[in-house]
Amino acid sequence: MPEGDTVYALARRLDAALRDRVLTRGELRVPAHATDDLTGRTIQAHATHGKHLLTRLSGDLTLHTHLRMSGSWTVSNTGRWLPRTVMPDVRVVLRTDGPAAYGVSLPVVDLVPTSREVEVIGHLGPDPLRKDWDAAEAASRLRADPDRPLVAALLDQRCVAGFGNLWANELCFLRGHSPWTPVSDVDVVALLDLGARALRHSATVAGAMQVTTGHRRKGDRHWVAGRAGRPCLRCGTAVRVIDEIPNDPERRRTWWCPACQPGPT
Repeated sequence: MPEGDTVYALARRLDAALRDRVLTRGELRVPAHATDDLTGRTIQAHATHGKHLLTRLSGDLTLHTHLRMSGSWTVSNTGRWLPRTVMPDVRVVLRTDGPAAYGVSLPVVDLVPTSREVEVIGHLGPDPLRKDWDAAEAASRLRADPDRPLVAALLDQRCVAGFGNLWANELCFLRGHSPWTPVSDVDVVALLDLGARALRHSATVAGAMQVTTGHRRKGDRHWVAGRAGRPCLRCGTAVRVIDEIPNDPERRRTWWCPACQPGPT
């Protein structure tokens, strides 16, 4: 699933192509908005909150989308269309007299007044990639359930918006905690400081996207995520994994090094 840094980078790419351009064709190919026509509106900005993308249009209107597991966006050059084989999966068409953007297989496509964006993102916790990042509020939300396993708290977008499964696992490793360490046993301030800096670096530095080890070689980009059965890059112990539990957002696939991350298992 895309995480806050990937959605932030996507917003910057869409902004570079479409900001301040007038839509010559704006379609939402979902039942709830099949009759809504965005043609003639100006794309004013793309903003994010956690994993949510907000495309702000003239006339106090925001297109709210979420990629979840299946969605993606494609930007095409002036006059170009996507291949015919892809078009049946397109859910959003944003064409201008220059570049165009297509939202493909998007599971969430909504229209809300820009002045009421809180209706779709108000439940989210602070986002390290936003200017209104509030580390103290994020720490308070994480500490609200002191017995909760650390990895579950990090995955809860109501606590901090933007950390997905990769970052939750990598931050547990980098701070030396078992993923199931109770939040009460964690230096939450230090954890959030590291997480915020890491997410910003990933989202804004060329070539750094979700490279947590500093090495861009395939297989060496992450400390534990995706490395089940392989030797820990720090100590050589085999990295372990527990599969996710279906329909349980707190029990996604979890990787850890039992030597570098002592504690509950």
